[in-house]
Amino acid sequence: MTLFDHIGELRRRIIFILVILVIGMVIGLILANPVYQFLLDQEPVKGMKFYAFSLWDGIGMYMKFALVIALIFALPATAFQLWAFVRPALGRKEQRAALMFVPFVLIMFLIGLAFSYYVVFPMAFNFTTDVAKHLNLEENYGIIQYFTFLFNIVIPISLLFELPIVIMFLTQLRIVNPKRLKKMRRLAYFLLIIVGIVVTPPDFISDSLVAVPLILLYEVSVMLSSVVYGKQLKAAQAWEEEYGDK
Repeated sequence: MTLFDHIGELRRRIIFILVILVIGMVIGLILANPVYQFLLDQEPVKGMKFYAFSLWDGIGMYMKFALVIALIFALPATAFQLWAFVRPALGRKEQRAALMFVPFVLIMFLIGLAFSYYVVFPMAFNFTTDVAKHLNLEENYGIIQYFTFLFNIVIPISLLFELPIVIMFLTQLRIVNPKRLKKMRRLAYFLLIIVGIVVTPPDFISDSLVAVPLILLYEVSVMLSSVVYGKQLKAAQAWEEEYGDK
């Protein structure tokens, strides 16, 4: 394929992803109200009263839910389209191995969603409300402000849970390898700790409860990369033994 053929192929893949995103947003608008009611019935906000400070707040809430739900649909679709785009450059075994990553994109995102919502978010919410009570402030929360606060914590952490899948996929494409990942370990730890500090209250326990799982995710990524890279080396060695002298 020429460069323009590759660009045309990439454009078609991107258009397909955008179509899935739009369909996901339509589904998200339909599901927004039941999901909204479910979240308001959960701790730590069960029984709390929220307010609209603008005529657009109700619409803004629906759009936020639509985007998040659309993201859930778009992630596996994006992973599949990425696999389809690079498939011609892969062997048959590599194609099957890379395709197996696609369903795990959604699984890891949902795991990250559960961890961030049930572990990280309550810590951040309780910390902010405790500060407000300490300052004798009357707590009247706007619906947009609340869900913006929620999604700003939940979505980045959920996306970080895709790290093992991304690393395995890049290793399969021979873009990264375990040696390079080990050299980047200090920088990766530093960035993940910064993320843990940013999305949690400023205390050591909360920061550790987020940073430690993220660091473990990186180490799992290195381990999985080593597995993929080891298989590649064995395959290359077997090919060399069979065809190298011919």
